[in-house]
This record gives sequence, structure tokens and C-alpha cells, in this order.
Amino acid sequence: MPEIRIKTLHPAAQLPRYAHTGPWGDLAADLYSVAEVTLEPTGSGIVPTGIALAFPPDYGALVEDRSGLAVKGITTLAGVIDPGYRGEIKVVLTNLNATPFTIHVGDRIAQLRIVQRLQATFIETGDLDETVRGAGGFGSTGV
Repeated sequence: MPEIRIKTLHPAAQLPRYAHTGPWGDLAADLYSVAEVTLEPTGSGIVPTGIALAFPPDYGALVEDRSGLAVKGITTLAGVIDPGYRGEIKVVLTNLNATPFTIHVGDRIAQLRIVQRLQATFIETGDLDETVRGAGGFGSTGV
């Protein structure tokens, strides 16, 4: 289990927390707002968390939606945190609604999923092996 050091940058900052732990626990920890931010209809905004993280070299994180906000039309964007980043974690939220939505200090705004970093080698080739799916993309399964 990786240990992630956290520096608080704001008096209202909260450490990420898993709502459910143990063998059947959550995959991601909640992130909390340290500012009041109003997202205008169909607009985006940056919500600060007041924390900076220090990941071990082979780990980073993805910032993902909270289902409770997503069902209300509030979704995350731009959610990759690289192992070497040491600045404040800020969450880009988008309001898909026709009315403003306000985030308050202390609100859970997103989830932080810890991931192990894999660095691939990309090799250019003239052709790819055949598969059953082939080049079928969006909607290729009929849904």
C-alpha cells in the first residue's frame, strides 16, 4: 500500500478520505472544497482543495466524478495528477445544467483514485493484428 504525503495549504483543507474501508471498501477517496465556487449554467470552474500531494515515484492519481454530483449534472474534467506534481490539487468541475450550482467550503467535490504508473514503449508499425472487433468504435455493439 503506497504512502502519500499531504501538505495542507489552507486552514479549511481536509485530507482525502475513503467513506468505506476494509475488504469491501471504496476505490477512491473523497476530495473536499476549501472555497465557495458558483458554477454558471453550462460553465466550468476550478475548485481548490487546499492540499498538495507527494506520491511515490510509481504512483499518481485520477480525479473522478462523485456519483451524487454527477446525477445532479456536475462532472469533472482534466483529472490526471502525475507523480512529480507538487502543487495544489484543484478540481475542474462543469455544470451541465441550465441553472447555477454552488459548491460550498467542506463539500465533497470529486474522488481521488490512486493509480500505479506504467510507462509504455510506443512502436510505429505499418499494420496491426486482426481482432474480432477490428476498427469498430463508438456504437459498434449496437448501443
